[in-house]
Amino acid sequence: MTAACLMTTYQPLALNFTHGLGTRLWDQDGREYLDAVAGVAVTNVGHSHPRLVAAISEQAGLLLHTSNLYSIDWQQRLAQKLTQLSGLERVFFNNSGAEANETALKLARLYGWHRGVEQPLVVVMDNAFHGRTLGTMSASDGPSVRLGFNRLPGDFIKVPFGDLAALEEVRQAHAERIVAVLVEPIQGESGVQLAPPGYLKALRQLCSRRAWLLMLDEIQTGIGRTGQWFAFQHEGIVPDVMTLAKGLGNGVPIGACLARGKAAELFTPGSHGSTFGGNPLACRVGCTVLDIIEQQALVDNARHQGEQLLSRLRIELADNPNVLAIRGQGLMIGIELKQPVRDLTLRAARDHGLLINVTRGQTIRLLPPLTIDGREVEMIVRGVSRCLAQG
Repeated sequence: MTAACLMTTYQPLALNFTHGLGTRLWDQDGREYLDAVAGVAVTNVGHSHPRLVAAISEQAGLLLHTSNLYSIDWQQRLAQKLTQLSGLERVFFNNSGAEANETALKLARLYGWHRGVEQPLVVVMDNAFHGRTLGTMSASDGPSVRLGFNRLPGDFIKVPFGDLAALEEVRQAHAERIVAVLVEPIQGESGVQLAPPGYLKALRQLCSRRAWLLMLDEIQTGIGRTGQWFAFQHEGIVPDVMTLAKGLGNGVPIGACLARGKAAELFTPGSHGSTFGGNPLACRVGCTVLDIIEQQALVDNARHQGEQLLSRLRIELADNPNVLAIRGQGLMIGIELKQPVRDLTLRAARDHGLLINVTRGQTIRLLPPLTIDGREVEMIVRGVSRCLAQG
């Protein structure tokens, strides 16, 4: 079979998986791999979870789609679960993280319009990644994301991630136009960059004082990934807007934009929509994922196993001269290298049966399912260590 009919937006490895179970995947030759990528933080409850398989099968035989012209029971159930877990008040469902962030940006524009701001600005961060639509690309950073797309929508102003002094300078220069701050609690695509302790809390205080919306992109950090249901809970705050996707559907496409307060009241009939968003299948899957995480205590497991993985990596790689830094929270861990290692992901898979991801050329990103155990933590440590020892 040939891939010649596909647009060349990816450069996939020559690996083709036929099935998966839990933390493992098998290729066409029957070889087993430990999955430390989880579809880029998607399959949080693992592959082919029997409860998910049963829910998908049953719902497929009942009802897939009716559109939002009608009430959808599973949509209402999922919205209730998410608002209870997060402390936000209302949800809009769509199909992806980029769409969820587009929804948040539309809320920011509407918020500014209601305040009489003719040219509203949203503050975003250097090295951020919020998606690949024209709007979310404008709010993102990095030459590979923006190359060839020069005329992008404006109305964004960038500041260094974690730099409160730079944000204060922007406030002084543009205070009357700023309506929102959009930030990832942990910048995943730029190499698992953590916000400094207290940064989100300081943003929350600033946004509250200035009547700006604090909008958190939790597409990668949400749904238990960092050892809390949502990363903002580590700081004891609640945003005005939060976006989700990835782990919410465990592989079934779904995105969500949550809001509270004035932001939750901005949309009126016709101001936004999605044909497929919030369909019965996707929302039943979302409900099942949340139930599994809760009943199997996977948020606690992510916190515990993440601490073990981070500690073991720091010990095991302490003498490796190419390791610059190891950082992370929960099961979202980055190993920054001084120099890129050629064919690192292929070598890890081929020689060690370990699936990893390398972002920005030289940061290994580990995002295993939240179901991993201590033995699998050691397998990841051993595989990464041996792979890097090969140079």
